[in-house]
Parts: sequence; C-alpha cells; structure tokens
Amino acid sequence: MTRPSVARRPDRLAFTLVELLVVIAITVVLLHLLVPAVFMARESARRAHCGNNLRQLGLAVLSYEQHKGVLPPSGLVQKRPDRWYDARSGVMISWMVLVLPYIEQQNLYAQFDLGRSALEQQRGPDGGEPQEIQWPGLLCPSDSSRGRFFQHPTLTRGKKFAKGNYAAFVSPYHVDEQLRYPGAITAAGQSMARIVDGASNTLMLPEVRVRDDPRDARGAWVLPWTGTTQLAFDMHPQWWLSPDIFRAASYSVGVTQPPNCRGPNVDMLYDCPDMAGSQLDEMPCGLWQPQGEWFFQSAAPRSRHPGGVNVLFADGRLGFLSDDVDEYAMAYLISVNDQQPVNVTGHVP
Repeated sequence: MTRPSVARRPDRLAFTLVELLVVIAITVVLLHLLVPAVFMARESARRAHCGNNLRQLGLAVLSYEQHKGVLPPSGLVQKRPDRWYDARSGVMISWMVLVLPYIEQQNLYAQFDLGRSALEQQRGPDGGEPQEIQWPGLLCPSDSSRGRFFQHPTLTRGKKFAKGNYAAFVSPYHVDEQLRYPGAITAAGQSMARIVDGASNTLMLPEVRVRDDPRDARGAWVLPWTGTTQLAFDMHPQWWLSPDIFRAASYSVGVTQPPNCRGPNVDMLYDCPDMAGSQLDEMPCGLWQPQGEWFFQSAAPRSRHPGGVNVLFADGRLGFLSDDVDEYAMAYLISVNDQQPVNVTGHVP
C-alpha cells in the first residue's frame, strides 16, 4: 500500500520584519553602550600618556635644579630694573629649551645658539631650524598639536615655531608681574628654598591646547610668551596690604583663568586671529595692547580631558586640576610667596 503524502512545511530562509526590527534595536542599544565605553577607555589611555609626558618634563626641570642650584628661568629675556617681565626682549628663549639636556634631547639642545634670538636661529645639519622641531615628548594625544606651527608675518618674521601641549605657571597674577608675585618657574631662576609653602603644595607645570591657526602662538614651545610656555591665573593681589607678599583680592573672583576658561576672561596674546573662531574652539583670546584695558598678560591651562587638566606639582607629583577648582585655592597653589599652603581639593585657611 502506498503511504499518504504529507505536506511539508517549507524551511525558513529569512527573518520576519518584526524579528529584523528587534535585532536592529538591540544592536543600536549595544552600540550606544559600547561606543562611550570605548571612547572613555581611549581617553583614559591618552590622559595617562599626557600625564607621563608631563612627569618626564617635570623630572627634567628638577634635574636642572639639582645641577644648577636653581629652577630654570621662565625665559631668557632682558632684565629690567622695575621688575617688569618683558617677554619680547632679549633672546626670547623659553625654559623648555634650557631643560632639553635633562630629557634626553641633548642633540636638539646643541642646535640652539642661546646667544641669538629665537627669531634668528640657524639651520642645523638636517637642514631645519631647531625651533621648528616638534619632538614627541611635548605632544599630548588628546589634543591635535602634531604638525601644527606658529608662523606669523610680523611676530616671527615668517619663521616657523613648532607647537606643544605643556607650559609653566609663572604667577598667580599676570605673566608680566612674575618677578613680583612669582610662581615656581620665573624669569629669576629661583631656588627651591623660595617655595615657602612646600613643593608638594605648589603647582608647577600644566597642559595647554593649541589651535589649527598658524597665527595663534599658543603652545609654541621655544618662545617665553603668555600662552606659549607661560601661564598666569589673573587673581589680583591686595597690593595695598603687602606689596611683595601675595594675598588674593576678592574682586577677582569670577574673572580669573581656571582650567579650560571660556570667559569672561580670555587668553591675552600678541595676536588673536579669528576671535569669534577662538570662542567656537573653546579657546577664547584677546589682543594684548601696550596700554589701556587690555594691558595685562594671563592665560589658562587647557586640555581635551573631560573635566580638567593634568598638572605637575613642584615635587614631581602628578595631579588633576578640575575645571571648577576653588579660585582662591588655585591662586595660592600657584603662588610661592603667600605663606598659605593648600591642597588641590581643600580650602584656603
């Protein structure tokens, strides 16, 4: 006898529309969870890399102090009897050039002629000028400074200056007032004994950002100017109480230069190209003037790390300075002659 035929159900070869939509929804959710985690992991690695560069640079500064007996001067400029720091005088060579031998950059250091202006350096054996060299130890991968240069038709006479991502705190007040109200690194090349609050309570080196504009000087590591290798917080002193001992003035609160400052204060530069663009880049700047309202020099530490910047204390300890740090605390952490030790999260006594 023949067996009755049984209809067979055809094999499924595809998802139904509902199943496909469910798979897509699950994939989207997983991507939303995964992408931020990947970004955070990458940024954590970049921040650690930036911090390690900062630590190595700080060790070079401390090695300089051990050999010379003083911390490196913030810049080789012309000394003035009125203690005014004139950044665009003398040979205009920054502290970073001076510490090159202590960070395994002896060959690069040998290419500099410290008797010549930074604007008059000669070509080396490789055909380039030393101020054009962008060595990896000055590059934070969180920022995009690689391949960026400062080249200005008048300020540099057309010469190229490589950019980096590190600088020094020179004053809690203004860069031009660093000899009266000093930070750890000043034009005087002071000894560690001048840091009366203790090296562990004194900020020395922070991070900076650069812009993709050759006329913007920020980050130019050879020049000892505001925003290039020198920063100041712009907390005004109570000079009427003690002319040479820093005491913070309350009227400066809210208009200082905390990390990643977006205003109302701005980085004061010798040229501020595309002012509106600098605001969009979250790096506002203003054009310094030799007199009047814009006659001051200060600039903020900056980074692309979420929430703040890496900083190095004068004892070589790495820390992280929050964007919303207490303004009094930051001023006294930068100052070395206030006799009011604080820590990065504490309050001023």
